[in-house]
Amino acid sequence: MKAGALLVVGDVITDVVARHRGPLAPGTDTAAAVRTVPGGAGANVACWAACWGAAEVRLLGRVGEDAAAWHARELAACGVRPLLVVDPQAPTGTVICLVDRDAAAERTFLTDSGASLRLGPGDWSDALLDGVARLHLSGYLLFSEPGRAFVAVALEAARVRGVPVSLDPASAGFLARLGTGRFLSLVEGVDVLLPSRDEACLLTGLPGVADAAARLSRRVPLVVAKQGAEGALLARSGEVCARVPAVMATPRDSTGAGDAFTGAFLAALMAGADPEHAVAEGCRAGALAVRRVGGRPPPPA
Repeated sequence: MKAGALLVVGDVITDVVARHRGPLAPGTDTAAAVRTVPGGAGANVACWAACWGAAEVRLLGRVGEDAAAWHARELAACGVRPLLVVDPQAPTGTVICLVDRDAAAERTFLTDSGASLRLGPGDWSDALLDGVARLHLSGYLLFSEPGRAFVAVALEAARVRGVPVSLDPASAGFLARLGTGRFLSLVEGVDVLLPSRDEACLLTGLPGVADAAARLSRRVPLVVAKQGAEGALLARSGEVCARVPAVMATPRDSTGAGDAFTGAFLAALMAGADPEHAVAEGCRAGALAVRRVGGRPPPPA
């Protein structure tokens, strides 16, 4: 265990969550409960890490002038130190989350990434790693040219300082468009990869998540494959080394469950837990997340 802060870099997004029942009715109205909440995979991970006891969590992201102050307040309220770059030209990203209450709270995203796609190497400074024990990168950074350049600079800076780096692939849909070979070359040097089941299978072309995680672990030292209601598994050196069951929960909204898992996993890892125990903490956080609307943890007591 190395004392220090967790620096998360990624998207800060305004989520509009619409919870409806059954199929959408094209051409007319579908009744829904609609809420606007702070989100973004990177920001959610940071908030859950702070909620799970990480001593210091910092979040670097790019937002528009329209919602910068609100997002900074919401991050601070969760115990996260916001390091927000305010973009004078692009608005804050917005995601419409359609959540079907009759389908295990399964969600569909309509994504306008806005300013978050414009985070680039000019937003990086090696001083951001001062006092940092671990760097976590949101995979959404890889889906824009400036973001890819940013990741290259950040990975090199972390390598020079000996700071371990984790990354969550973030989106199977965007990943397919980027290309799996390109993705794997871009994340070379990452210590921990946290794909979902679909992402792991997509990255390897294998139908089974265990085989996929095992293969990925020949390229990345530790692979943690998230499987939702089926828990998670760990793979190292080409083999699955642990399987951790999920914590049972009745889902209301699955938005951000993977982010909750990642944040709690990182917080436990930084507190000195072994990876299997850290995965169990991730499963606990994921179960808590699906019981809530939106991707953030409950406010501090």
